[in-house]
Parts: sequence; C-alpha cells; structure tokens
Amino acid sequence: MDQNPVIIVGAGLAGLCCAKELGKRGIPVILLESHSVPGGRVRTDLVDGFQLDHGFQVLQTAYPEAAAQLNYTALQLQPFAPGALIRTRGGFVEMSDPWRRPGKLFTTLFNGVGTFSDRLRLARLRLRVSRLSDEQIQAVPDQSTRTFLLQTCGFSEDIVNRFFRPWFSGVFLEKDLATSSHYFQFLFRIFATGNASLPSEGMASIPRQLAASLPAGTLRTNTQVNSVTPREVRLTSGETLSARAVVLAVQGPEASRLSQGAIPAPGACSTTCFYFAAPKAPFSQPLLVLNGDESGPINNLSVVSNVAPSYAPAGKALISVSVVGDHAANLKQTEAAIRLQLKSWYGASTDAWSMLRAYPIHFALPAQPPGFQAAAGPLLKTANGLFTCGDSTTTASIHGAMLSGRLVARDVAMETR
Repeated sequence: MDQNPVIIVGAGLAGLCCAKELGKRGIPVILLESHSVPGGRVRTDLVDGFQLDHGFQVLQTAYPEAAAQLNYTALQLQPFAPGALIRTRGGFVEMSDPWRRPGKLFTTLFNGVGTFSDRLRLARLRLRVSRLSDEQIQAVPDQSTRTFLLQTCGFSEDIVNRFFRPWFSGVFLEKDLATSSHYFQFLFRIFATGNASLPSEGMASIPRQLAASLPAGTLRTNTQVNSVTPREVRLTSGETLSARAVVLAVQGPEASRLSQGAIPAPGACSTTCFYFAAPKAPFSQPLLVLNGDESGPINNLSVVSNVAPSYAPAGKALISVSVVGDHAANLKQTEAAIRLQLKSWYGASTDAWSMLRAYPIHFALPAQPPGFQAAAGPLLKTANGLFTCGDSTTTASIHGAMLSGRLVARDVAMETR
C-alpha cells in the first residue's frame, strides 16, 4: 500500500469531514488550509465584544449529515422561533408554523398574506415533502422554484412574492427563485422538521469541533497551494508534498483553477451582510424579518442577540441585515439606503445604531439551477485523476458540504486501499 498521505486542499466543512472519515478508516491525511483557522465560508469574528459570522448563517438541526457528525449539545444551539415577521404594506405581520406553534394558528391564517387556499396548499406541500424521499423528489422533472410554486403547487402570486420570495431569496441568494425545485423541496422539509439555530460561540464553533476530532498534525493552516497533480501538491513556499491521492475541497473557482479546468466553476450567488450594534433591540422575538415588499435593499433582518444572547455584550443588541448580491464596490451607498429603510421600519431609534462591519461575499453559494445535480455527476475522480468535494457537488448547504466530504473519503479509500 502507498504510505503517502491523502492530501486534502481546503479545510472548510467538506475538507474537514473528508479528513475525519479518512482518519476513521486508518488512512493518513494532511489537510491544507490557506487561512489561519479552518472553516472556509463558516467563520466568526469577534468585534468589540460582538460575535459576527461571515454573512447571516444558521445551522438547520434537521440536516441529516450535521446531526450525524456534530455534537449539538456541545455547540449549545440557540433556536429561532419557527416562522417569520413579514414587513409589508407599512406594517409587520407574523407567518408562523402552526404545526409547531399552534397558538399562532389564528394570527397566521388571517395575516393578510396570500389566501386561505394558500394555507391549504402550504399544508399539502408540507405533507408531500415530509413523505417523499430525495430519490422520489428527484424522479420528477426539475424546474425553477418559482415555476414549481406557481404552476405545480398552485400558490397565488401574492404569497409567492410576499412570503416565499423574500424567504428563499435569502436562502438561495438570488431574487428570481430560479434555483432548482428539487433543492427547494429538500430544504422545505428540513425547515419544517428541525430548528434554524445558532451555536452559542458562533458558527465557527462548527468547524472548530470537526477540527478537534482530527489527529494531531493533520491540519496545516496558513498554507497556500500553488498547483496540484493526482500525486503531488506544490506550495507557494516552494515545498512539494507527495500524496497517494489529492482531494480538492475548495470553492468552485479555486477548484477549477487547481484542476486546470477539469472541474467546471459553478456560477456564484453573492450576498452582503451588514452588522449593527444597537442600545436596544427593535423587537423581542427570536424571529427572522422578511422584506415582503419589493422595495429597498434589505432582504432579511435578524436581531441575532434575541436568538443567542452570547452574540452581544450585556445591554447591547446585535442586528444583522442581509442584502442579495455583492455590494463591495458601493458599501457606503448601500449602508445609507439600508439606514433609510430601517428608519421607515423602526423609526428614529435606528439613528443610534452603529455599523460594526460589512461582509460582501462574492462566492457565498454555488448557483444550483434546475438540473444542477445531474450536471454535477457522481462523486468520483475527475478526468485528470483528482478527487473533489464541496457543496457545489451536492447541495449548497452545510449538509451538502459535510455529506460530500464523507462520500469522497469513501471513494478515496476504495481506490487507494
């Protein structure tokens, strides 16, 4: 047997789970990470006593792979309430999950968003996705989420535009609901059966927990990779590492570069997240706020400290505002537009909110249009002998990244034993 280690490039969730699985199988691993800490896109900064995740992120507890690989108790998960506040037509209305919050049934039925028939269609959709397996969902032709909701499910334009659009624009990071309906149905089931939660010590505690399970010496941080072949990794430092196999667990564009185009770069879905510190929260519930009107830059807002008080110092509130798209080139203008919209929502009290940091994230998620899973193909070697894993090969989610890492480790182990 080849005594060289498997070398994994990229210590995001996919790379960490790949390394963890290979370690379980007794295969030596070197995991290379260009940053100072593991996690990839799942990172948290500490700024003036506030915990700021890189973009608005949550852990869905119903993700099968996350539930299997993570210790939820150790993460001290803090859940959002199931539902949302919708800002629409000059006020706020609540759209709750009546199956888990039956006391909110009347409020949800008569909140003015959509029709009574839409409520029946929501119940049917919930029942449908809870009964079907992923294989059964994928057995029917894929289509855009918007087409699926309007034509296949029969929802009204009103509920699609004022509820589904702001909700899933914040999930897909694209405004047209052009993302695969197969992926939408998977996520709808996840949302209906688990909790959107935040770890008490920030989203970065997820990769920290995975990294802690690896043997000492496995992870090498602050290590830049220049080029790769199926049996060799060359670092920008000039060092060359020999490998029994090489796994690329990096973002799509970087995987395409290192594989010399053998791995096609997926389209990018972008977001910009603005964090504000406030003397007082504008509301007390642990709910996500959706912009149900198609005006203003805000897609969604969360008082993060209502959900997880540890994200803010005592006596302060932490507010995240998410905008679809990469606004790196016009952060000041976007902040000004956000502040005008916030003032129209919550009044002059928002003048006291101070911006802590803005995170423009160009490659926040890979685009996943209808048919993306067939285009991604099986999780095996590329034509030039490299292995690859990441959420662009499965679903653009924590679940997808972790699952792809484990499955590719299985394939590597089979081919190199």
